[in-house]
Amino acid sequence: MTANLVNPVLRQADDAEVLGAGSNEVRLLLDASATDSAISLQEVRLADGADGAQPHFHTRSHELFYVVEGELQVLLDDTITTLAAGGALVVPKRLPHAFGATPGISTRLLVTLTPGVERFEYFRLLARIERGEATVQNLLDSQETYDTYFVDSPRWRAERAAGHVR
Repeated sequence: MTANLVNPVLRQADDAEVLGAGSNEVRLLLDASATDSAISLQEVRLADGADGAQPHFHTRSHELFYVVEGELQVLLDDTITTLAAGGALVVPKRLPHAFGATPGISTRLLVTLTPGVERFEYFRLLARIERGEATVQNLLDSQETYDTYFVDSPRWRAERAAGHVR
C-alpha cells in the first residue's frame, strides 16, 4: 500500500483525543485514515517505570520512537537498551519489541507507524480493557486488525519485574 498524501494534515493539540488519566496517557494525534495511510502518530506519557507496550511485532509497519522527555527502556528482539530524551529509534517490521519508562523516570514520547495503521481504536480497546469493559481476549482477537502480534519475552518480564516501580 503506497500513500498518496497530497494535502497537509493539521491536528491541533486541543483537537486530539486523550486516553488515560494522570501520568499515564495517550494523545491520539493522527490516524492512518487522516494521512492516506502515510503514518499514524500518538504522544505517550508514562509515569516512573510504567509499561508502555508488552512484547509484540508489526508485519506491515516500521515503528519510530522519539523520546521528548525522560528515558525509555526498550526491548529489541532479545536485547534491552535505553533511549534518552532527544533520542530516536526505528524498529523494523517483524522485529519483536516492547517499551516502558525506565524505572524511577517518567517519560514522554512520540510513536509513529509508517506506513500508517488505524491505531485509534486499538488504544480505545486498551482503555476499555483497563476499565473492565473488554478483555485481553478481545485484544488477542484483534491482532491482525491492528497489526500488533504479541509474543512472550522472559527476558523483558524479568527486567521489568526487577526494576518495575508500578
